[in-house]
Order: sequence, then structure tokens, then C-alpha cells
Amino acid sequence: MRLHPKETLFRQGETGPLYRMKSGMLKIMRIHEDGTPYLVNLITPGEIIPHHSLVTQQPYHGTAIALTTTELDVIPSEDWYAELSRNNEKCLEVAELLQSRLRTMQQRIDQLTQVAPADKLSKLQSWLNNIAGVGDAHITDILTQDEIAQFIGLRRETVNRLLRAGIKDGSIVNGHGADASK
Repeated sequence: MRLHPKETLFRQGETGPLYRMKSGMLKIMRIHEDGTPYLVNLITPGEIIPHHSLVTQQPYHGTAIALTTTELDVIPSEDWYAELSRNNEKCLEVAELLQSRLRTMQQRIDQLTQVAPADKLSKLQSWLNNIAGVGDAHITDILTQDEIAQFIGLRRETVNRLLRAGIKDGSIVNGHGADASK
């Protein structure tokens, strides 16, 4: 299955299959009761989503939207859960997937609580370029300033100021973080 940027894979509250990310990037947006969207996760190649439904099927926690051209394998829920019930190795695979995701979330929490605002922005840009596989795309080509702020725990105004300062002082060259190639 292929999604193009801005196409929706699933919506918050729906139920359906699981997906294995082959390439690209998705954002998971959660809509609060007041209608405010909030970026809660970025999904990268190799992940099986939704994470909270790897053991038992649950409604989708948020809406998945493609940020880049994205390729996924559809995993029918019935097949996934039937395989889990009869295959201990599949259970171990799920445990390892959840452990990996937990480690990623722990790193994100550490990043949110330990670094200066400019470092948070730089680390996110580096992660997008190196780990998430978006190449040389500038952070604002992938995420809005509001989404960046939500994801790294800053105000949008702070993100705007940091982006402008980075372009002015040269730490963001041609729209890319100075350390994006490291």
C-alpha cells in the first residue's frame, strides 16, 4: 500500500488492520475533546502500528497521516492475532517491538527534559535527517511549527525564534541544521 504526503491511513477511534512500515514517515495526530489536534508520535520504517494493538485489537488512538511518500504492508487483524495465539516466536517478536518502542519513548522523554531549546530543535532535525530517513528535508518541510513545538515540548513562538535565529547565524544552512549531516 502506498500513501502520498497528507493522505490519511486511519482515523482516531476507528478499528482495522495493523500496518508494517516499509518506507516513509507518518505522523499520529490525536484530536482532543475541544477539537485541538496534537502531534503524539512519528512513525518510521520498520515499525508495526498501531503499537497499542500489537497484543489485542483496540480502536486507533490517533489519526495517521503521511508526511512523505510512505509504503506499508497491511496486516489483517485476524491473521495477526491468530498467529500470536499459536506461535510463541511471534509473541517474542511483539515483546521486542514493544521494548524497542519503549526505549525510543524513554529517549524522547530524556531529550525533552535535559536539553536547551535550541538543542531540542537540532536533535529533532538530526533525527529526521538520519534516523527517520527523510534525507535532507528541512524540518519545516515535514512538520509545521506547531507540530515541532508539540513534539519537543516548546512553544510555537520559541520554535519560530530558533528557526529564524538559526538561519541568521548560519547554524541552519539552506534550511538544514548545521549538524544534520553528522
